Amino acid sequence: MEMDTSPIYFDPQDLSSREQYRRYRKRQSTSNVSPIAGQSVSKFSEARLLYEGNNIQRRPNTALVLEEIKQEVDNFDADASWKRRTSIDSHVVSEFKFGSDSIRQGTHSLKLIKNEDDGLGESGDSTFRLFASLLDSALQGLMPFPDLILHFEKACRSVSESIRYGSTGRHRVVEDRFMQQKARLLLDEAASWSLLWYLFGKGNEELPRKLLLSPPTSHQRACQFVMMDHTAQLCVRIILWLEGLASESLDLAKRVRGSHVGSYFPSSGVWIHTQRFLKNKRDDPAIVHHVDFDAPTREVAQPILDDKKQDESLLEDIWTLLRAGRLEEACELCRSAGQPWRAASLCPFGGLDHFPSVEAMHKNGNTRQLQATELESGIGHQWRLWRWASYCASEKIAEQDGGRYEMAVYAAQSSNLRRLLPICTDWESACWAMAKSWLDVQVDIELSQPQQGRVEGKQFGDDVNGSTVENWPYHVFDQQPRDLPALLQKLHSSEVVNETVSRACKEQHRQIEINLMLGDIGHLLELLWAWISPAEDDQNILRPNGDPELIRFGAHVVLVLRNLLDDDMKEAFKEKLMVVGDLILHMYAMFLFSKQHEELVGIYASQLARHLCVDLFVQMMELRLNSSVHVKYKIFLLGMEYLPFSSEDGSKACFEEIIEKVLSRSRETKPNKYDGKLSDVVEQLRLQSLQKATVIQWLCFSPPSTIENFEIINAKLLTRALLHSNILFREFALISLSRVPKLPIGPHMLLSFLAEPLKQPEETLLSLEEDDVSENLEEFKDWREYYACDATYRNWLKFELENGAIPPSEISSEEKDRAIAAAVETLNTSLSLLLRGTPWLNAAHSTMHDPTGNVYIELHATAMLCLPSGECMIPDATSCTTLTSALYSSVSDDDVVNRELRVNVAISSNDNYCVEIVLRCLAVDGDGLGLHEANDGGLLATIIAAGFKGELNRFQPGVRMEIFRLDAWYFKEDVLISPANYIVKGLNRRCCLPEIILRCMQVSVSLAETGNLKDHRDALVELVASSEYGILHLFSHRQLQEFLLIERECSLFTMEYEEELSVINSQQE
Repeated sequence: MEMDTSPIYFDPQDLSSREQYRRYRKRQSTSNVSPIAGQSVSKFSEARLLYEGNNIQRRPNTALVLEEIKQEVDNFDADASWKRRTSIDSHVVSEFKFGSDSIRQGTHSLKLIKNEDDGLGESGDSTFRLFASLLDSALQGLMPFPDLILHFEKACRSVSESIRYGSTGRHRVVEDRFMQQKARLLLDEAASWSLLWYLFGKGNEELPRKLLLSPPTSHQRACQFVMMDHTAQLCVRIILWLEGLASESLDLAKRVRGSHVGSYFPSSGVWIHTQRFLKNKRDDPAIVHHVDFDAPTREVAQPILDDKKQDESLLEDIWTLLRAGRLEEACELCRSAGQPWRAASLCPFGGLDHFPSVEAMHKNGNTRQLQATELESGIGHQWRLWRWASYCASEKIAEQDGGRYEMAVYAAQSSNLRRLLPICTDWESACWAMAKSWLDVQVDIELSQPQQGRVEGKQFGDDVNGSTVENWPYHVFDQQPRDLPALLQKLHSSEVVNETVSRACKEQHRQIEINLMLGDIGHLLELLWAWISPAEDDQNILRPNGDPELIRFGAHVVLVLRNLLDDDMKEAFKEKLMVVGDLILHMYAMFLFSKQHEELVGIYASQLARHLCVDLFVQMMELRLNSSVHVKYKIFLLGMEYLPFSSEDGSKACFEEIIEKVLSRSRETKPNKYDGKLSDVVEQLRLQSLQKATVIQWLCFSPPSTIENFEIINAKLLTRALLHSNILFREFALISLSRVPKLPIGPHMLLSFLAEPLKQPEETLLSLEEDDVSENLEEFKDWREYYACDATYRNWLKFELENGAIPPSEISSEEKDRAIAAAVETLNTSLSLLLRGTPWLNAAHSTMHDPTGNVYIELHATAMLCLPSGECMIPDATSCTTLTSALYSSVSDDDVVNRELRVNVAISSNDNYCVEIVLRCLAVDGDGLGLHEANDGGLLATIIAAGFKGELNRFQPGVRMEIFRLDAWYFKEDVLISPANYIVKGLNRRCCLPEIILRCMQVSVSLAETGNLKDHRDALVELVASSEYGILHLFSHRQLQEFLLIERECSLFTMEYEEELSVINSQQE
């Protein structure tokens, strides 16, 4: 059936109709101010979006801006088609206006509606987004949680109706059947939300004192009993819930079909065919001779079959209305059909509402008709007479094989389950029948006792042999359950109820509802987790076992219960709510993440326990490390908006802790499988530097300007980026000293990430009360200068190799000039770094001062042993022992003893191709304590540099260590104190400065060969030899030999050039 594009149940102005007139009993909202009507904007709809209109809400990264511009162009056509869509999102999101304006304005960057043709996927996505938006509003305090439950229920019904009745017929049979099943499951979920509201969200109303009569009527006593008795109150709420579901079903049928139960012509209950038969004076013993309502019983006969069918149809509708709690409509239907006597039998005592609720008391008002009657006949006497008459009527109709619906109507009025349950062919009807019957009998027992003699807390049936028996038959009591578990157990028994009812008890939402009725929250959570958790043999948490809608339901139930239950009840299920609840929330968050709904994850992640929240964000950041900048920025926003930047007490997860763990894990050696040659292993490990560098991008995003302390947080992020970048620069420098034209990827990616954030004034960073901010900034500048020198050298080397592949006669003058210019630039930039006033990577003041007790320094390195051929040497126990001995022998025996040197080498547990090296020694004055004037990293840097340069004694000649991770620490009594950065900086000086000088000498040889005398050799020689710069002791023996050989070669080229020049001059003379 085609549905109107704007059906009434999606009307944003019609939100209160359900609350006001559901089951014809007003259902008041728990809040005085509707959250829909407020002007507050949900954080989900405002802060999740990258744009607000055309205004960018942050200072973006350049790469992010470029990517968003590209996305704008790609989505231009999609936006045009979106305007024509009538999907579920356009209805449901418009209904709940929490920040809807900003959502509509932000559709360019974060689409709320996917543009696929799969309608089923659209409804699922819209449900996830809508529930997240509503939950976010409740968590911010914009909506009470009881109202949130009502919105969840309404959302499920709206989506279900759109799937069932909004289909355009474009689906195949199997797809359509699947969608109809999905719609039914959503209705089941709506029923569960409704029950949750009735049990935990619906407040306890007080009896209106002004309506209480003295003495009270039986109805008022019944209401007082329900208010005081927990079991009776539970029955009332269950009955109202089940009647509400039936009422919703009737309303839906009316909206869809345009007609409703009870649409009959006037006097359709009059036996017209029987009257015509009797007027014709026909005689049939099976046909009644009179047309009064008592004739069939009195004459033991039936009306004409057509009239009987009409009667049965009328009674079926009356039963349906009574089942939906619409007693007034049922009575009006009887009157309009010409059976006012039946209306009187359904609603005695002048039409008073006898349902024991406060709403019924308000409806009845201060009328004294019932009080007057009961003052004369006794409290509850008329009530019991009416119920007894209904019981007799149901039994008599059953004996005479009368109408099954007529029998059920009067059985429902008299708690006659034996006649009532056969007509209940669905779980809800059977549960309603038992609950209503049990409640009425409890009220009967209460009314049969003296008002002052009631014993509080008495269980049902305790006084069954007292006055109760005189007023009610035994077998009616025997049909009733003794408690709520017994009632629910009867629903499982196929001997008592219809087989479809007992089979329905096994359905998931029926089990959810049963646990809610029993109040067994712990078992409910265990059930949900058992349904959605991955199989035991499946370790992939991104592949849950349950239906996505069930996972969503479970996550929201957990959060609602955490915020809705009172303290006493919450304490009883605290462990389950926290432990199992966190498992369900974590599962749902990872499910959303796996479906590319990153912008929704933060709402749920922020509700997890601290360690789970941190691990979840770390996992998301690692899995999306190579995704687009746009996706990564969404995850960054989640952490900034839903979590505090730092936590003082450590009870809550914070963004700072997440970043620290991400940065730490990024430097860990990852388990690898190397399928290629051993020569490729080193190169593959070098490529891991790209992953290490990419992590820095998380720190380079600008936080939203709307968050508190925006400037401080932005500066802290940049400070942490500088600190970690310097750590990576030190490691990258050691793996990028090879003389090849290819630029190292990692360091230059770091420089590109930090280029824009560092454009802000340095005063902002220096104003932070953070340790070593200025030192980190200066070190970053040193590394930026170093990698600039490295880039100019590699640029020259590229030209040199290109020219070397061409015969000298074919090289053009432009190519020669280009190579010479690159060489001169390399020398100039290198000498600028070497000869500047402040030493490069100066670490003279990076040591401890005035310690108390012995302080030790440790150096931890992850390295790979490389053969002279460039292949990887697979370590074993023997090579580790040999390397340990070689490291010891790289320093004197006195240093080993006096400094308490300890060396440990072991194969890495994460990568069998790598070794873990730990060096430890006592800190002394000048090396760990006081000023470190040598600026060379001290004893530990000397040892590790020998291994790095491949000049270890008592080890295989030419085998060197390729270092991939390097850390140094101060320890005191085996407790880590602080980083010992001077060791790592000194090691970088030992390895990088000699290499820069040797590269300059290599460039000088090239210039000398071409006759260019701008080679700066004299300055380089003086630099190495001068004690002022302290460069000479950084060279190893092999490096000094190379330096002298290059100097000799350069001198020879210079002498040859001068001789040739003198010969040419003499010839010219």
